[in-house]
Amino acid sequence: MVHHIEQNTYSLNSAEIWSGFKSLLPISCFVAIFGAAFGLAATQVGLDNSTIMSMSTFVFAGASQFATLDLWGEKISLIPLMVTVFFINARHLLMGASLYPWLRHLPPIKRYSILLVISDANWALSLQAFNRGESGIGLLFGGGIALWLAWILGTGLGLYFGNVIHNPTLLGLDMVMACFLLSMVVGGQKNLRILIIWTAAACSSLLAYWYLPENSHVVVGALVGGIVGIFWKEK
Repeated sequence: MVHHIEQNTYSLNSAEIWSGFKSLLPISCFVAIFGAAFGLAATQVGLDNSTIMSMSTFVFAGASQFATLDLWGEKISLIPLMVTVFFINARHLLMGASLYPWLRHLPPIKRYSILLVISDANWALSLQAFNRGESGIGLLFGGGIALWLAWILGTGLGLYFGNVIHNPTLLGLDMVMACFLLSMVVGGQKNLRILIIWTAAACSSLLAYWYLPENSHVVVGALVGGIVGIFWKEK
């Protein structure tokens, strides 16, 4: 079924924000655990507490923050640092573009305030809601606030109690977000076009992970999937 998205406009209100906030609280618990792991890892490379908390508050990009720790040292090379962060976060360009049809009617201050807290989880849930003809703005903004606060809280806890989760990968916690997004894909639209797009994106991303520079697989997979979707348009 094709939704006429140009006719569906949704407003942002406190009830929707609160509902979205509560909906994302369960997964926010896992985000807090990752935040604690980041807080611990950041102290181990020599960052002070105020810098660590500022990074989590104003950057709010877990994968990028962990990646910068690998490049941190007495002599910080800014160009590789900037390129790495750009590659990891480049997917936000496509995420923002995918939400434009439902956010374009909002005043710019509201539109861009919402996008400040966009992440994989609240983007996936809100996009599913929009595609069902429902308002996903509350999930996007309220859910984003829940994830953001959980990340900050987790980072703070990690500065003091991080030794409890010294290696989150041993508990499989590094797979929580991947499994969540996979469940969003499985629960989404299913047809040959979607299958081909996801297959092309997955295969190209895997090849880039093996043979191209680190973190480039994020951009490669998104671009290949997007290009296939552009040339194989939905009826």
